[in-house]
Amino acid sequence: MAAAPIATGAPAITGSSSFLYSSPFSLKYPPPILSLYYGARPYKTSVPRNANMAKLQAGYLFPEVIHYFHLFLFLLLLSCDLVSDSLARALSTIDGYSGYGAEQGEKKVRAAIAATYYADLGIEDSDIFVSDGAKCDISRLQAYVDSSVIMGQTGLYQQDVQKYGNIEYMRCNPENGFFPDLSTVPRTDIIFFCSPNNPTGAAASRDQLTKLVKFAKDNGSIIVYDSAYAMYISDDSPKSIFEIPGAKEVAIETASFSKYAGFTGVRLGWTVVPKELLFSDGHPVAKDFNRIVCTCFNGASNIAQAGGLACLSPEGLKAMHDVVGFYKENTEIIVDTFTSLGFNVYGAKNAPYVWVHFPGRNSWDVFAEILEKANVVTTPGSGFGPGGEGFVRVSAFGHRENIIEAARRLKQLYK
Repeated sequence: MAAAPIATGAPAITGSSSFLYSSPFSLKYPPPILSLYYGARPYKTSVPRNANMAKLQAGYLFPEVIHYFHLFLFLLLLSCDLVSDSLARALSTIDGYSGYGAEQGEKKVRAAIAATYYADLGIEDSDIFVSDGAKCDISRLQAYVDSSVIMGQTGLYQQDVQKYGNIEYMRCNPENGFFPDLSTVPRTDIIFFCSPNNPTGAAASRDQLTKLVKFAKDNGSIIVYDSAYAMYISDDSPKSIFEIPGAKEVAIETASFSKYAGFTGVRLGWTVVPKELLFSDGHPVAKDFNRIVCTCFNGASNIAQAGGLACLSPEGLKAMHDVVGFYKENTEIIVDTFTSLGFNVYGAKNAPYVWVHFPGRNSWDVFAEILEKANVVTTPGSGFGPGGEGFVRVSAFGHRENIIEAARRLKQLYK
């Protein structure tokens, strides 16, 4: 079993704790000649479809949202020539460019990540795996709902309660401070937890994370902790799960350059798998994760890693903090807008997202209303889980002039 706060109805993904597919199989490749058949009845192979794919509900949330609009396409941009220069050097010089690199990431990049984000936390370079983004690593860990569905780790989708079988959904809402009541959660193998949270914008406190680590230890569970927005934290909330004593024995942490440095298209992130984390038979989890990485992945692009290394230099860190500060100013504009209109809003303080409550309304109806009447794009809360119904997520990732214009239109719509 596995547990997972993926935002508001934080799913607890139940299934095997093993990263490898448990059933033996073989691939029988067809002859190297493909024939095209034209006519009323198309040619079909003899290969059966993965039945688990049919369990998925609609498409992935954001492509579904993008289908509805062509306006207000917001891009993250790091205002620093340092990164582009580093990318160019990686491509244009013999010394800068190389062939296949280490699947776990270049040692100097791993060392820079450890020194920058995990100093004094006992995390070593060898615990860090550089990747093509946190999303990809979380899928490799089978901690996303959809990836668990595809791998056959869940039951069927239950339309009446909008949940998959074999998943424990840990509801996070204003009433519980956006932290689940762990006393009501049964034992699961994997607990997925995102803080600061997407979409609610809530950041777990030190006391809350201490309770989460204890819960995992008491139940023998593994936490997959998504810290992609940690740099947005401005209070004393932990930026890493490994700030909590004992977390190295029960937790994996994923992180990303996307939300700090605009690497959404460049694709670069990392995952920390401490050597202290062990399976029930005493085998290190990191060894199996390393095996999967080496089997399924040739390593993050060395071009992207050159850009990441530049981001971790003193100049790059300053630029990233400037970018984060800019978007946090955008959140203030969004919060002020909805607050002035009488809405209850959450998040924003430690995250680039504002979680707006529309009591009694359907999230997709609110999304459509704002899009059609104000030409402003939000994200329906129910797309993140059943606990998100009645909310919409508003993102601060935008140019300032667009944020100001969106605020004006929203005030006109809901005045």
